[in-house]
Amino acid sequence: MSTAIRPKDRDAVIQSLRAGVVPRSGQHLIQVGRTREIETLIGDIDRIADGGSTFRLVIGEYGAGKTFFLNLVRAVALEKKLVVATADLNPDRRLHASGGQARSLYAELMRNIATRTKPEGGALGGIVEKFIATAKSEAKAAGKSTENIIREKLEHLTELVNRFDLAGVIVAYWRGFEEGNEQLKVDAIRWLRGEFTTKTDARVALGVRTIVDDAAVYDQLKLMARFIRLAGFSGLLVSLDELVNLYKLANSQARNSNYEQILRILNDSFQGTAVGLGFILGGTPEFLLDTRRGLYSYPALQSRLSQNTFASDGLVDFSGPVVRLSSLTPEDFYVLLQKIRNVHALGDPAKHLIPDQGIFSFMEHCANRIGDTYFRTPRTTITSFVNMLAVLEQNPSADWMQLLGGLDVAADTGAAADLKVEEDDELASFKL
Repeated sequence: MSTAIRPKDRDAVIQSLRAGVVPRSGQHLIQVGRTREIETLIGDIDRIADGGSTFRLVIGEYGAGKTFFLNLVRAVALEKKLVVATADLNPDRRLHASGGQARSLYAELMRNIATRTKPEGGALGGIVEKFIATAKSEAKAAGKSTENIIREKLEHLTELVNRFDLAGVIVAYWRGFEEGNEQLKVDAIRWLRGEFTTKTDARVALGVRTIVDDAAVYDQLKLMARFIRLAGFSGLLVSLDELVNLYKLANSQARNSNYEQILRILNDSFQGTAVGLGFILGGTPEFLLDTRRGLYSYPALQSRLSQNTFASDGLVDFSGPVVRLSSLTPEDFYVLLQKIRNVHALGDPAKHLIPDQGIFSFMEHCANRIGDTYFRTPRTTITSFVNMLAVLEQNPSADWMQLLGGLDVAADTGAAADLKVEEDDELASFKL
């Protein structure tokens, strides 16, 4: 029996798929396959919640579903009371830099920080207020001042960079909250987000001596993970996508500096020196395997990220740091298209615009045109299917057999130029 789907959820999924991007919500409505990979990452989430640390590289071709997978893991982490910070790398956002790009990445992570009650991001203020509320309760019970309790709770973070100034910033936010001083609260959040560019500005606004700069980004993430646990959450999961942008860096020294930072994060995770902090990084096979520019060009990373030689001939090993996204099988893809059809119909089978036989014919058509890559890198084919549903919805007299038949006739006439597979244009209007 199908469950009704809200129009808001339906539109969020369908509009994203049609644009060729990953839905930020409703992933569970169309999730298929990759059970073992998901189970592996759920194990990582449980390890973070238990005070441990994790590191995973999610590797897949363009359009193979990396971002979808990362978003699905993000949704699971939020349900398990983790805080999740997400960002995409680009030329202005890197793990290591000297021109502000690393601080820019940190600021983006903090802007997008999310909790279960605020899944769309912007949850940093709520996390701070939850910590302060706990401190106020403890202060009242102990007969102490709230400021003293705040400083005592953060005193345990003695080994971490910026610990003293973190206490000062949280106290400043508390004072702003108590006194109705919104500017003080805003400045405290700005410091936590890494938005101060000079120490002078931070000292004038908050009386602190340091800021989050390029050199302190990873250390600040470790500090934030500990603070988040003190605030009552299970831990912090940092999700970074588009790691291929590091592979594209033309300067070899800049690439190696970023790879060195990845090595540091990996080593800390394996050795357990980070508490309640996990990293999941999405990249392409070239980013990992290229021995000239990829992670394998850095010997220390190659030795740690090499595939288990015993995991061959269909055998798998999900205990290593690299999760290679397996291709969807044709059966998985068939179920995926059924789910998309169901979401499009708001969960009502009576409103399905195409029967099961139509889905099978659509897959057969795609297989004839572009081979088995239609389900190995499914982004373009999914967009095409959603486009077809849009045509059928807006043209009640249209028939799916005519649409697919017309396409097949075009293919049979040998109109190769018109039928060339393009990443962003395949079946865009079903008027080939």
